[in-house]
Amino acid sequence: QVTLVESGGGLVQAGGSLRLSCAASRSIRLIYAMGWYRQAPGKQRELVASITSAGRTNFADSLKGRFTISIDNVKNTVYLQMNSLKPEDTAVYYCNALAGNSFWGQGTQVTVSS
Repeated sequence: QVTLVESGGGLVQAGGSLRLSCAASRSIRLIYAMGWYRQAPGKQRELVASITSAGRTNFADSLKGRFTISIDNVKNTVYLQMNSLKPEDTAVYYCNALAGNSFWGQGTQVTVSS
């Protein structure tokens, strides 16, 4: 069992930045991969970025260059740095962990105003 707690969401103007954090309840070194997904109103949940315990990253093509993902193994926390935010980035952002099963956080709202 892995409990994930997201933080860092909020309201930001277009062009601004936010950093989301996802704290895991156990060592990230024991988790195969962690990722961020987002779900906008009326749309399906989609992958934003993921990172494996080996440090291999994967990004949605449309977000490459604006978003980065990183891990702090001491704090058992995964970060999503979001730059040059656009109104279309508005969504609930969810943290995910793959550790045998798939675990989800409760989500954090990101709203980008134009």
